[in-house]
Amino acid sequence: MKQFKIKTINAIAQEGLTLFNDRFKVSPEESNPEGIVVRSSKIDLAPYPDLLAIARAGAGVNNIPVDEASEKGICVFNTPGANANAVVELVYTSLGIWLRNVEKSIEFCQGLTGKNDEDINREVEARKKIFKGEEMAGKTLAVFGLGKIGVGVANAGLHHGMRVLGFDPFPAMDNIHHLAPEVTLARSRKEALSEADFISVHMPLNKNTRGYVTEKDFLEFVKDGAVLINYARGPIIDEDAVLAALVSGKLKGHISDFPSVKFLGHEKILVTPHLGASTAESEENCATMAVRELKNYLEFGNIVHSVNFPNIETIPTVDVHTRLTVINKDQPGMIGMISNMLGGEKINIINYTNKSNGALGYNIIDCAGPVSEEVQSKIAQQEGVLRVRVIPLEIRGR
Repeated sequence: MKQFKIKTINAIAQEGLTLFNDRFKVSPEESNPEGIVVRSSKIDLAPYPDLLAIARAGAGVNNIPVDEASEKGICVFNTPGANANAVVELVYTSLGIWLRNVEKSIEFCQGLTGKNDEDINREVEARKKIFKGEEMAGKTLAVFGLGKIGVGVANAGLHHGMRVLGFDPFPAMDNIHHLAPEVTLARSRKEALSEADFISVHMPLNKNTRGYVTEKDFLEFVKDGAVLINYARGPIIDEDAVLAALVSGKLKGHISDFPSVKFLGHEKILVTPHLGASTAESEENCATMAVRELKNYLEFGNIVHSVNFPNIETIPTVDVHTRLTVINKDQPGMIGMISNMLGGEKINIINYTNKSNGALGYNIIDCAGPVSEEVQSKIAQQEGVLRVRVIPLEIRGR
């Protein structure tokens, strides 16, 4: 029985790692892994020639060279929704701290240390009015990016008594189905921004979203005195544009989970140290989901929650001797070519499943007999084929 080598990078919750069975050798010291489980460290693919898959214990994958991984036939997984509740809760915790001046009022109370109760009460009654804040209820919240976190933030806004607008140019229906019907879907950024008192961004970092929040086509539409919240990724925000908007009064404040030289110490910016997913529950959920995704792919070739490969999952029947998986560039003729090559070798196909995401095709071919290394090599040498794997299944109950 083949044993898969797994490398862990960063601290991965033990609840996830315990899901690896004796078919997996797991170590942070593994030098040539077939699978990697990682949180936030940057990944360099060059040292790992046998790497088949990377599972990111979190939603964002900007620490992984996804395009390079695709070219090498390496599947990249993430764990959408596993940390959603942690982020949603922190968004409202931080917004509440900002609106009620909690941070400044705590500093004030700490400054009363050493005084007697009579002096403390006198100081509190005399100065508490300078910390007067405002409530969320009755305000308008605009949520940009309606993934699992964005949907959670939008729905929670209703429970805080707010009117909620949502905007996502490419919404996933699986997520939108969980959006409360009371949330209004805006038709444009301008429509959402022009009415919002609070603006919360929740989108992945990629080439299309880097610098998404800038002066042109975003901040220029914001209602004067709004508060901008970023618990997505730092580079989504154009820092200079936000600082200028704070000076002009276009923005009243900015709440960010991403400290930077330009933001630290600014009186109108509240910063937390990338705490969005930092809860015991979130880390356990992310690790558990990441390990399950990686195991399922390495053992059976199934793909769930990949960011670069089409998602495809099939259960092999007891008649399947060997599962063959083929990753190819999305081009015509692949299914026929693979089927003909297997037929020419007298290999009976029990089931053939194919999916494409427009860039890559993924094939799961269940065969009644063995597939030799020679056949595997012939398929791998065909133009457009990126990777071929043979997964023996005859060990199951035979």
